[in-house]
Amino acid sequence: MTERRGAPPTTLAAAMTRDASRQSYLTIRWLADRAYRADAFALYAYFRWLDDTLDERLVDWDQRLTFVARQRHLLAQAVDGATPTDLSPEEALLVGLVRGDHASSGGGIDTPDGRTDSRTDSRTDSRTDSRTDSLLLSLRSMLDVMEFDARRRGRPVAQQELDDYTRDLAVAVTEALHHCIGHGQGSPHDETRYVAVTGAHVAHMLRDLAEDLASGYLNLPAELLVDGNVSLEDLQAPALRDWVRDRVELARSCFATGRRYLAGVENARCRLAGHAYIARFEWVLDAVERDGYRLRAGYPERGTLRGGLTIAAGGARSALAAGRARSQRASAAATREVAR
Repeated sequence: MTERRGAPPTTLAAAMTRDASRQSYLTIRWLADRAYRADAFALYAYFRWLDDTLDERLVDWDQRLTFVARQRHLLAQAVDGATPTDLSPEEALLVGLVRGDHASSGGGIDTPDGRTDSRTDSRTDSRTDSRTDSLLLSLRSMLDVMEFDARRRGRPVAQQELDDYTRDLAVAVTEALHHCIGHGQGSPHDETRYVAVTGAHVAHMLRDLAEDLASGYLNLPAELLVDGNVSLEDLQAPALRDWVRDRVELARSCFATGRRYLAGVENARCRLAGHAYIARFEWVLDAVERDGYRLRAGYPERGTLRGGLTIAAGGARSALAAGRARSQRASAAATREVAR
């Protein structure tokens, strides 16, 4: 990545996203609002850099917490309108997000049919909302996630701590999604808002549980651990397999609720992104079930062409089924209105 450090922030963010996740890169290119596409790349790249820095570059507990504290300080400075100095290229992405430096010159809001709405974009006004509540909520929640990771590495944590961790991650991802896809358009703000991503993170932690053990992250609740330690062989034990089964069922329930939530999202591209996200992690649940709830050290087939096509097909089926249900509800509502 060093060869790109002199690149403009938008170019750097897009390159970092492409290198880390081709799927995320293409999702942003195809589905994000034109005026918020650069924000989407910056959010993904910044979050990816945070995670990699904590996982791979900072091995000392104090260094990790100091790093997270610095990011919180930079965020607060940017929100207050101060000018932070000595920024890394990745930290400049954070400051630029808050200040709206990645604003599209086109302005306006992309509509589902690809046209640009003439309504004024929040970037063109006085930015009284400090780059919108969704964006700041996403950034602050992700820093909460990173601080938890920095503190928990190498130690068991309780199930409630893991659930709170998942909630913070779900808030960060959901609010980033709504900031960048269908910005300013309607979406439910009720108890279902973060449920789809909650299910995705439950599946994500199952998928990476064995791999994360090697990095010192115990994504199992302390209540299940006899001596505070667990090995790959332990994951085959009946008690742990029962716990895995419960988590799979929880994730599937979350996805069912998440689909109902997506039906209330106004923007079609945002709905499609949500269904694709669910399909990506439903594939994980299917694999875990096929293995009899025995978690593996890795799931390389998800990166194959067949795996990618299966996930894509699942997302398309989910979106089409939801679209038909949405149309049927709209027709029924129209019929009731005429009957009055």
